[in-house]
Amino acid sequence: MPTTNNYPLTGFHFSVEWNGENEESVSFSEVSGLNVSTKVIEYREGFNKDYTSYKMPGLKTYNNVTLKRGSMASDNGFYNWFNSIANNTVERRDVVIKLLDENHEPVITWNLNNAFPVKYDPGALNASDGKVLIESVELAYESFTTTRNK
Repeated sequence: MPTTNNYPLTGFHFSVEWNGENEESVSFSEVSGLNVSTKVIEYREGFNKDYTSYKMPGLKTYNNVTLKRGSMASDNGFYNWFNSIANNTVERRDVVIKLLDENHEPVITWNLNNAFPVKYDPGALNASDGKVLIESVELAYESFTTTRNK
């Protein structure tokens, strides 16, 4: 008989992959902003005797997602991808974010379609701070799909 886990998922064990010239898995310390909302369209007919409107679902809006990681001297991938943007041309990539279980198997997978960088931040420099330099990239994307794997 299969066992069922009756505890909430943790958000600290995940992986991020993006495709480009080569399929690449990149280590990150944080992924934030992954959400979707549906705009509400309100409509009222002229003959409607009630002083209310109908509400209908409209277009979906996907917020930008921010990826953060420790800056590595030998990896300039974020900056190079951001720098590839030129007058309405950009290298779009599909990004896959996987929430992993204790066996490193995906529990939930988010597939971001046609993502591209809209902001790159190399991190704050501070001479009196001994922290790791954290760089971040903000990605816009057209849509995402979610798959629950268990």
